[in-house]
Amino acid sequence: MGDNPDFDDEEIKEENICLDLGKTNPSKSVDLEEQIECTSIPNVNKDNTTTTHLYKRRWVMVFLFSSYSLCNAFQWIQYGIINNIFMKFYNVDSFAIDWMSMIYMLTYIPFIWPVSWLLDKKGLRLIALMATAINCLGTWIKVASVKQNLFWVTMLGQFAGSLSQVFILGMPSRLASVWFGSEEVSTACSIGVFGNQMGIAIGFLVPPILVPNVDDMDDLAYHISIMFYITAGMATVIFILVVFMFQEKPEIPPTLAQVQARSTPPEEYSYMASILRLLRNLPFMLLVISYGLNVGCFYAVSTLLNRMIIEHYPGEEVNAGRIGLTIVIAGMVGSLICGIWLDKTKTYKQTTLAVYLMSFVGMVVYAFTLNLGHLWVVFVTSGALGFFMTGYLPLGFEFAVELTFPEGEGTSSGLLNCSAQIFGIIFTIGQGKIIDHFGTFAGNIFLCVFLLIGTIMTAFIKSDLRRQKANHLAENQVASAPHLGYRTTGPQHPAALRSSSSDTNLTKTQTQTSQETGRSPTGRPLTASYTEGHQSIRRKSS
Repeated sequence: MGDNPDFDDEEIKEENICLDLGKTNPSKSVDLEEQIECTSIPNVNKDNTTTTHLYKRRWVMVFLFSSYSLCNAFQWIQYGIINNIFMKFYNVDSFAIDWMSMIYMLTYIPFIWPVSWLLDKKGLRLIALMATAINCLGTWIKVASVKQNLFWVTMLGQFAGSLSQVFILGMPSRLASVWFGSEEVSTACSIGVFGNQMGIAIGFLVPPILVPNVDDMDDLAYHISIMFYITAGMATVIFILVVFMFQEKPEIPPTLAQVQARSTPPEEYSYMASILRLLRNLPFMLLVISYGLNVGCFYAVSTLLNRMIIEHYPGEEVNAGRIGLTIVIAGMVGSLICGIWLDKTKTYKQTTLAVYLMSFVGMVVYAFTLNLGHLWVVFVTSGALGFFMTGYLPLGFEFAVELTFPEGEGTSSGLLNCSAQIFGIIFTIGQGKIIDHFGTFAGNIFLCVFLLIGTIMTAFIKSDLRRQKANHLAENQVASAPHLGYRTTGPQHPAALRSSSSDTNLTKTQTQTSQETGRSPTGRPLTASYTEGHQSIRRKSS
């Protein structure tokens, strides 16, 4: 682009906004907790300006992430959806096969803490490399497990896949904030979740097709090995692509939030202090529990779907997979719609509550129609259930970012997923035992009760949208610049001051504690970079 060779060959619009952010008018109708903390953005150009830029290759990054998330999620459900076939091949009971899914949930709980710390300290590329390497290793271990006496080997391969998942689930919101602009972070996060859901969908559909229910063990071993070889081949290709193509971050940050994040010394950030602040955040903790209840129910339904369908429709393994596919495909549509809706409206509390309530209604309808004897009815009710229950996933991530601003999104999403894994194990074991003793109807009503509890808890979450408050305060300052003596050049564009998914660009919420202790809301010392001063900002975006 002209005299700046660092940019891609994309058209760039420029806006120059020169602000005096040194003074905040105390007469404005904002509480002390809601006053913004003026943060200095480092200068990177000779003309004393800061640049932001959106790169086309951001879509390559999110595609690569979605690909290896897909490959990993496929393995989560590949055993459970043909539960009866693997029981016969390895000569184990149904509970042992259920653990092939639950190991994903159990492994996540202890390992999420060091992985979240690693993500904060080392960044996206190392996490992506570790995720794809461990996932690839696990798939090849499974290739070596296709013998009837090697159930422990296939469990070891599944453990490797579950460990890889820990490096995956917390990345969508972080990837979106590092690579995408402020007006597309929710959509990008939804696309990241989309890959995981697509993997689950394929995991429902493909195994019943590749591994038919035959009685000859040699023939069955052949079909299982074909499935394992295909998975291992795909995992290997994805690993190679990540090694050569996945980048840590763009050369020029996409938002002012990332400009600020790069300027903050790592030693000024305390991971444990961030966790403690999150644990004291009541609205967020209510979301953590309600999110865990909803997603835990989804995990239980997905794991036990084969058992529920076969009980009422014997011999319908393939249709059980198709029903699972319907649940997830509908959920993928719901996720994308919810992500776009949030980007447009910012109605986090209302949308989350509405989707949660409809998840409860969908589960009730599914429970009462499963045993009617008509598979087409099950397909319809499952699709409705999936649209809302799976569509809730990105809503929880983005609502958490709003409630926990300006904490790191990797930490907040880690707590959400940890809650989901805990409830997923409890619900899968509990519903499985209830199905064994009282039937599928009682097992599904068991889940309905907890979805109702989660809906009520969601209604009590205070809609404390901290990120949005800071955005509005910044925009009001720009709008009132002529009255406050601010100097502006070029068109005023509110989007230039909007924060990304993880952090603020020019502003942070300032609390009384910040003033009393001399520390920012993230626990970082208030140094000279937080003082008054003029900032010249040039926004470049595609």
